[in-house]
Amino acid sequence: MTPAEHAAVPGMAAADRDAGEPGWFPGPLVRKLVAVAVLAVVMSGAMAVWLVSRTVGQEAMQRFVRQQNDEVELVARLLASKIEQSQKVLDSVAEGITPEVLDSPASLEWLLQQGLPAVRFFDAIQVARMDGTLSVNLRYGRLEKASDLDPAERDYLVRTLLEGKPLVSDLIGTTAQDARVMFTLPLLRGEGRVTGAVAGLLRLQSQGLLPHSLALPARSESRLMVFTQDGVILSHPDLQRVMGRVQDEPGLADAYARWRNAEQPAGSRGVTQVQPGHVVSLARVPMPQWVVARVSDSQAMLAPLHGAQRRSWWLAGAATALVAALAMVLMVWLARPLALLRQRALMSGSAAGPGALCAVDSAAESDAQFLADNPCPQLQPDPSTEPPWPRCPGEVDDTARVCAWLIQSRRLAQRSLRAAQQQLQRVLDHVPQGVAVTRGEHVELVSLQACRMLGYTQQQLQGRHMLDLLTARDGGADLARQVRSEFAAHGIFDGELPLRREDGSTLWVHARGHCVQPDEPARGMVWTLEDLTAVRETRQQLAWVRTRDALTQLMNRAEFEHRLEVLLLERARRPQLPGEALQHECGVLLFMDLDHFTVVNDVAGHDAGDDVLRRLARLLESEVGNSGWAARLGGDEFAVLLPGSTVSRGQAVAEQLRAAVQAWEPAYQGRSFTLGLSIGLVPLHLGSQDAAAVLYAADMACYQAKRTGRNRVALAQLPAQA
Repeated sequence: MTPAEHAAVPGMAAADRDAGEPGWFPGPLVRKLVAVAVLAVVMSGAMAVWLVSRTVGQEAMQRFVRQQNDEVELVARLLASKIEQSQKVLDSVAEGITPEVLDSPASLEWLLQQGLPAVRFFDAIQVARMDGTLSVNLRYGRLEKASDLDPAERDYLVRTLLEGKPLVSDLIGTTAQDARVMFTLPLLRGEGRVTGAVAGLLRLQSQGLLPHSLALPARSESRLMVFTQDGVILSHPDLQRVMGRVQDEPGLADAYARWRNAEQPAGSRGVTQVQPGHVVSLARVPMPQWVVARVSDSQAMLAPLHGAQRRSWWLAGAATALVAALAMVLMVWLARPLALLRQRALMSGSAAGPGALCAVDSAAESDAQFLADNPCPQLQPDPSTEPPWPRCPGEVDDTARVCAWLIQSRRLAQRSLRAAQQQLQRVLDHVPQGVAVTRGEHVELVSLQACRMLGYTQQQLQGRHMLDLLTARDGGADLARQVRSEFAAHGIFDGELPLRREDGSTLWVHARGHCVQPDEPARGMVWTLEDLTAVRETRQQLAWVRTRDALTQLMNRAEFEHRLEVLLLERARRPQLPGEALQHECGVLLFMDLDHFTVVNDVAGHDAGDDVLRRLARLLESEVGNSGWAARLGGDEFAVLLPGSTVSRGQAVAEQLRAAVQAWEPAYQGRSFTLGLSIGLVPLHLGSQDAAAVLYAADMACYQAKRTGRNRVALAQLPAQA
């Protein structure tokens, strides 16, 4: 600027002050923004007077709902632990009944009356032989006739003998004094054969189940109840209501009906429903299918909060007025730099004609001198291709430097990316496998082997949509949707696809697609393609189709049992060398059951369930490889046979499978699902010949894994045969 222009600046400021507008006073736009902000604060304060009352009430209700929900969950877990404790006590009684004692009625009666203290835990004990004959009927410490046994109790004993699994009965009896629950357990020999059954009964009001103290202390505004899934009340603060119907309980009948219609799974967490006048919390006790409920009068529970709400109204009003005043002052203070910037801009633009042009030229000369005095090649624009950056000390200069640095960094990153792509392409040219790298489903890089398989050149494939290569006559559109759904559910794709060669023929490949970064699919995907011409030719043979499961392509049950029988027979006939009976590499059998699979079928549909089974089959093939055989036995039951594996190796493989399924969270219809794998492991001893016994032992071990909490590995011992 010239000296004359510098002198014009204070003159302009003086003119502004003479006009009655101080230098810090906001301009028209800022004044409008301040007015809008103050109006918004006043309106929000007015709404806060109403919202505070509503928020306090909602928060109190939510806190009460959480507290009541936690309470019913705690009671449900307590009852579940009582049921589990009763089963463990019955298990200790069963352990004391040996086959010799079972064959001697006198010894059995003495054992139950005096030899086993655990018997006193139950109100009644019955022991039945395998043929259904009742050996002992002990009630309240007295022996009774077998003919006095209740028909319902006899039915549960017979079911236990036939099924070979423990049971917990429904409610037996029609009155509060006569109501009871029956626990049964099969008596097994070492090889898993059922030799009899033992049952223990507990009265409903006994300490082992639902004592009167469970519903205490009674509160006038709340009732804690336990009832069956059919609506029969088992525990109530009013003892006269025991064995009554849930439909007669105010506030509970409708809530329980909606809860049942929602199809809550067994063992689910507590659910609380807020109804007009009542808050109802329900939780299920898994094994006997009982329901714990707490019904509370919401108005009586929230009455102490009304006074606090009234005080909060006054505080909210005062806070609104204070915030409005502070907002006005702060907005004016925060707008002061902008007002000064406006004033400075007006002062700079007040000079007209040649003077203003001189000021611009002077600023340009100053910028050029600044760049000359502060050389920075990485920040300098290319004068041949870009206009010069505007320069001004302070924020403009800093912003210009950052923008220039970002542009230069982008150029360097693009050059590095091109170099990396060229290096990667050189590597792909020598990979003996079909490989393609896609971004947004379009091919960016492709190996020479993939080009040879499809008959295209690299230039023809680059930029092409990957899924457009699917053949139309083999359902290309449906396959494209399947590929996208696989990525949405699992984050990867592993399956067979028909691709169209350049000459129009079809090439079947085993395609595996993985995201470059699992948490960011948009970064790209890497595909590997394996020619399946020979494999598909093999599949066309009748023998292969007959031995395979149609859904998962794994070995079916019949073929698996046949191979197991052949393996056991071959090892049994093989001459045994000295010391071979002590070796530990006879092999192991894994029996697997998918936990929570029915939830996927019920919520997402059977198509999603089939997809889960296929995905699990591929996981088994990947983990087992050539070291064993994997098969689908039916439904969600699978088996893996590792012929030359040790027990420790088998346990390691089982844990790897269990951990992989636990970490896998498939998503369908916008909802993710958590699965588990219960595994029964049986070592194959030398001399074992009965494949059915091996499979049964593995099945029982799998059942034990489910019974003890699911998603775990249970080891069963199969006795060696001579």
